[in-house]
Amino acid sequence: MIDLFAGAGGLSLGLYQAGWDGLFAIEKNHFAFETLKYNLIDNKKHFAWPEWLPQTEHDIDEILNKYPKQLKALRGNVDLVAGGPPCQGFSMAGKRIEDDIRNQLVFSYIKFIELVQPKMILFENVKGFTYAFDRGKSESSKKEPYSHKVIRELERLGYNVKPHVIDFSDYGVPQRRKRFILVGIKDKLGSPERFEELLKANRETFLSQKGLNTTNTLQDAISDLLRSNGEMPTPDRKGFYSGLYGKKKLTVYQKLMRGDYPQTHEIADSHSFARHTSDKINCYERLLAEYPRRGKRIDGDAREQWGIKQRGITILDPNAVSPTITGHPDDYLHYSEPRIMTVRECARIQSFPDWYEIKMKYTTGGKMRKVEVPRYTQIGNAIPPLFAEQAGIVLKKMLKNGKASL
Repeated sequence: MIDLFAGAGGLSLGLYQAGWDGLFAIEKNHFAFETLKYNLIDNKKHFAWPEWLPQTEHDIDEILNKYPKQLKALRGNVDLVAGGPPCQGFSMAGKRIEDDIRNQLVFSYIKFIELVQPKMILFENVKGFTYAFDRGKSESSKKEPYSHKVIRELERLGYNVKPHVIDFSDYGVPQRRKRFILVGIKDKLGSPERFEELLKANRETFLSQKGLNTTNTLQDAISDLLRSNGEMPTPDRKGFYSGLYGKKKLTVYQKLMRGDYPQTHEIADSHSFARHTSDKINCYERLLAEYPRRGKRIDGDAREQWGIKQRGITILDPNAVSPTITGHPDDYLHYSEPRIMTVRECARIQSFPDWYEIKMKYTTGGKMRKVEVPRYTQIGNAIPPLFAEQAGIVLKKMLKNGKASL
């Protein structure tokens, strides 16, 4: 498999755990690539990296321009190309910018598929990818959704395609996260129609083998990472403190995520607490004690009434799945402690195991937001590995049966 727009490696990790062999991954951001490289290239040796491609971050257009012959030579040897272009321009949670230059990477993706011609495609993007950019009230003034463009182009290239909108919380991930998933299969290999049906059929067996419930709550995921467990200086963040692992009874989800990492590490990787001002801590303490609702964003007039200085915040509900994790650490208030979430807590909610260490800067700001992808953003942008693993298992079954369907 080849992973495009790989980010920090959530999709690659899940496919690795499902038994797929990586060929290479393309990710243009240095920060995100360093995380992927440390865990999946250097540690797990997941990729049989080709000699012609430098083992570093790359822009996909650079690859298309410099190595078209090498990409064409891969035809017939690549079973799966996975991944989707950056989603910020399509996201319903963001500004949804039609002219966002990153939207054009969809066509770079199509060009890559045309050159390599893999047997199967797993394409992922935000749900907003399926909505047109509305230029007016009349139907004639609406633009075509990008999802339609991708489907049409893949069909032109000889793929049978099937779009889905899937909520990852239905597959054991402790987070509501609806995503557009497109599965494509070369015409002669069969139909992708049964992908979601097979996912659902495999779900109970897969989760039970891991010891997991179908639904895992926020508390199931992170209740062993409380600050009240004690803390010590963060080794890679001067002046900050990280939380110790909790030693009380663990949930099955926590056991799975922790593995044997705590046996060699007293603190979880990237479990470094923000340094809040006393005013912010007082505000958070008041919200935890008095605000009547959990899991509902506080903004507008309520935000001013409660003394919230940031754009808005959601008090997390320990007994429900988390809202969608984003790259903005200030979006959520911990359910029982007056602080925002740590990178590791976000990674747990995204189903990254604790051994998967997140690299480079924790946060960024100002002009650097456009070029840096710090730890919080790497995690917020990722595909949950727990879902990716299930998708990988199903795709393997479809491929093994010759006609790519059961």
